[in-house]
Order: sequence, then C-alpha cells, then structure tokens
Amino acid sequence: MKQQLFALSLGFGGLILATHHAFAEGRPNCAERETVVAELAGRYGETRRGIGLAANNAVMEVFASAETGTWTITVTLASGMTCLVASGQNYETLAEQLPATDKGA
Repeated sequence: MKQQLFALSLGFGGLILATHHAFAEGRPNCAERETVVAELAGRYGETRRGIGLAANNAVMEVFASAETGTWTITVTLASGMTCLVASGQNYETLAEQLPATDKGA
C-alpha cells in the first residue's frame, strides 16, 4: 500500500511539474474551469472519470469519452485556472484488484 501511495504521489507531483513547465514556455493551455469542461464535453464528448488532490491545493481530473476513446488530464490551480496537462486516445476503464499481500501467496 505504501508503494502505491508513493507512486501516486510521484505521479501527481509530475502533473504539477508539467503544469509549471507549461507556464514557463509562455503558451499554457489554460482557461477558466467552466470553459475547459464545456470545451471537452462539446468538442470531444468527454466527461469526468477521475479526480485527485495534488500539491498546493491543485485538483487533477481525468476526462474521457466512451464513444471516441479520447481522454484529457487537467489540473485546476487554487486560482481557479484549469490547464491541460496531457491528452490522448484509446481510453479504457479498468477495475483491477490489488495483488495479494499475504506472505503465503
């Protein structure tokens, strides 16, 4: 369990760093959250599939479309600005079970 939490925290940290990197380039793909969510729904048919709290009170969200398979990861900063972090195709929802932690397994 500790390894999974550590891996998740590294992943969220990477998302935040990616967002800050986007700002450093001077061309961030950011807008007010309502605008971003409306665009993802209207243009790509994506709805929110997951959410998590990242560093500095930022919120990471995963949006995806079951029809088209497109997906987008966003980070909403404490200021209310939402930035696109990553996007792609062939999204699949998984419900995998955790591996057994018994010593006899």
